[in-house]
Amino acid sequence: MQAFTGLWAFFKLSIASAVMLCLEAWYYQVLVLIAGLLENPEIALDSLAICTTLLGWVIMISFGFNAAASVRVGNELGAGHPKSAAFSVIIVTLSSLVISLICAIILLYVRHVVSYAFTEGETVANAVSELTPLLAVSIILNGIQPVLSAFVAYVNVGCYYVIGVPLGSLLAFKFSLGAKGIWLGMIGGTTLQTVILLWVTFRTDWDKEVEKSKDRVNQWHHEKKEHLINKVVELSVAPILFGYTSIAMPMNTMGLLHVATVKEWKLGTILWVDDGQKLCM
Repeated sequence: MQAFTGLWAFFKLSIASAVMLCLEAWYYQVLVLIAGLLENPEIALDSLAICTTLLGWVIMISFGFNAAASVRVGNELGAGHPKSAAFSVIIVTLSSLVISLICAIILLYVRHVVSYAFTEGETVANAVSELTPLLAVSIILNGIQPVLSAFVAYVNVGCYYVIGVPLGSLLAFKFSLGAKGIWLGMIGGTTLQTVILLWVTFRTDWDKEVEKSKDRVNQWHHEKKEHLINKVVELSVAPILFGYTSIAMPMNTMGLLHVATVKEWKLGTILWVDDGQKLCM
């Protein structure tokens, strides 16, 4: 059972990350479903599918920076370096933003021909060309928010499904903007999400986060230590020939643990502490 010590805390963190990723992935599928209700759904679906595919390729870079930031910031917090943790967040975010800007500029330059990698239809190519400026804006925004989204996973619910989907539906059907309206709604939700994440990250007390990390480590270490202290070690004297084994047992009333070596002889058992000192015979 010792292997499951502190598992619930990790499970809660994993659930939060899974919900964040699922909500973001499902959001793009919801947009495709809404596009199917437009007057000319074939062109809208084709153009949205191509643009979301391109966005998905570029956003993988930001997800990679997200993973790198999680590891680096976690290491810095565990080492007790709040300034280094904050500096790591800034550098990773800026690096992801610069790469996203480069990708957005490249897409704008090839906006009239990029769709031919997916289809030969000229009508679809024109629709994708019209959506490309909005796609470039989404790429820039998604160069920031995936890196920071690990801090506040529940923001995705409000920004995507409370703001993005209703706004996109309103612009697409009420104002007859079609696929552009759907994508503008997505940009509105993503923009709000990015602003909230930047605000939360800017207001983060990194010294307090270091203290939280130390408390978690001390708590898990204490639970593990208690488990070892409460474990009963039973030794039996048996007429066995030469053999060695290592055990962990409490050596004093202070609860300190030492690794003792059990050396079994033909006539009895001798306990040796890890420094070679004989304990009993």
